[in-house]
Amino acid sequence: CRLRQCVLLQACFLWTSFCLALWTLNGGIRIKQFQPPKPKPDPRNNNSSILSASDMGISDEEWDRLQKALDWPIPDQITHLNQSTSPVHSTFTAVGLKESYKVGENISVTITARDHNKNLKRYGGDFFKAKLFNSELKASVNGEVVDHRNGTYSVVFLLPWEGQAQVFVRLEHSSEVVQIIKKYRESSFPRVHFKGYFESGPSKTRIREAVECNLKWGEDGSWKKGNCCCEYKDKRTGTVWQCERPKTLSCDKLVHHSSTHLESPLNLFEQQFFAKKLTNVAISGDKKIINVLPNAAAIGTVEKCRSGLTTPVPAGFYLKDVWKSFVCSTQQFSAAQTGNCLKNKIVYLMGDSTTRQWFEYFERKVPGIKRMNLHNDPKCGPLMAVELKNNIIIHWRPHGVPLRFGRVMPITDLHYISNDIDEIAGGPHAVIVFTYCVHLTFHPITFYVFQVAKIRQSVVALLSRAPDTTVIIKSGNTAGLKDIFLSDWHTLQLDIVMREMFRDIDGVIFLDVWQMTSCHYLFENIHPGPVIIANEIDMFLSYVCPN
Repeated sequence: CRLRQCVLLQACFLWTSFCLALWTLNGGIRIKQFQPPKPKPDPRNNNSSILSASDMGISDEEWDRLQKALDWPIPDQITHLNQSTSPVHSTFTAVGLKESYKVGENISVTITARDHNKNLKRYGGDFFKAKLFNSELKASVNGEVVDHRNGTYSVVFLLPWEGQAQVFVRLEHSSEVVQIIKKYRESSFPRVHFKGYFESGPSKTRIREAVECNLKWGEDGSWKKGNCCCEYKDKRTGTVWQCERPKTLSCDKLVHHSSTHLESPLNLFEQQFFAKKLTNVAISGDKKIINVLPNAAAIGTVEKCRSGLTTPVPAGFYLKDVWKSFVCSTQQFSAAQTGNCLKNKIVYLMGDSTTRQWFEYFERKVPGIKRMNLHNDPKCGPLMAVELKNNIIIHWRPHGVPLRFGRVMPITDLHYISNDIDEIAGGPHAVIVFTYCVHLTFHPITFYVFQVAKIRQSVVALLSRAPDTTVIIKSGNTAGLKDIFLSDWHTLQLDIVMREMFRDIDGVIFLDVWQMTSCHYLFENIHPGPVIIANEIDMFLSYVCPN
């Protein structure tokens, strides 16, 4: 017995010594090594990059160009949370700040990224946002963050208003988080789930079944395997929607659609990087007040709003809650001016709830306009409003699946944007506005390219048969959530794709609301407040009825 006790004590001593040595090597901190997430419930890591350019409906040259535009530096695989960028230890500094400036001059800011051990980062890829602001003047302007890929970043701010200004910088995501987001963007792991509702029979004895549905995309072709599912292929776009096969009803009985729940693919190690204290946090830096004096030389532009104009950074700025555009000469429209501008126009608003906000704004703003009762859910649409005196018609319709509306809605009401554009004759009376962004952040970017290619094809055909048609692309909004499901990094990447794929298409207007939603003092929300919507509409009307 004594011999056994001796052996056991010696074994315990050796094991304790081994554990202490490991603890010391790891800096006294328990570190969970980076491990790929365990699939839920089956492997779904087919990378969308295995698709060819022709699968997406574009040329190899265009796909190469898109990949270069989307390029974002990411770190090597990391093993410690404390290696990631820390919003507490990262700082910004105004370079060579003077006592005063004049309107139209610039200031430079340097951002230095550090990890949680206060070490300088040696690589880039962090997602910073920067703006200049004055709360009293309700003034703000975006600054473009330039990544030098060595842990430092620079921002050049234009000083567009007279008075005082301060710099504000925040770390939305570390480069390590971007790495994780990018990995899952290219995965077929279903972060969002949908339901399809099948129905058949008379009202009193009607049979109903609800099953899971989702997008079919990628080399493997589906998120379900085998002969499990009903497939619905759109004849014109080629998009395939897939639903589990109902137990009793046939595949042609699909009637309604809704989204259900979100599913996080993050393992425990990855979840640490998305902690609230590390996400979308202001970093410390130079808080000096910048004094801006008037300047006899005017800034801005007198260019009429039209297609073909480039969007600079900054694209404009807020002053007293009014957006002053640097793209073209804009104005504020009164209710009467709004009605007069839209006289004899048919406005087609397409996309998601952010264009529905425009529809609701027009309802309030255009004198005498009335919404027609189309006997549907006002949040799901389609919607239609008419003003008879000035012959104004405004439509709104959400885009086709995948669409993450929580309400149950008829599947027949969900049209792909390209198909709807194909059905519009066009002409000087027709104004088309579409946005196609936020609901696509849950799916591979290759699928987004495929869909945008179809929309572009339809827009080109429309402008060929009716070149006087006004076509406006509304960019994506910045969002309040900053997580694996809805990150502004996702949205920015989709925004880049849309810009790149339409940059050479004559007659198309790109309305940048990203900067308008990003730099405003209101808390970022996928559904911006009324003051932002009013400025977006004034931009829109300035293109429809230029000065």
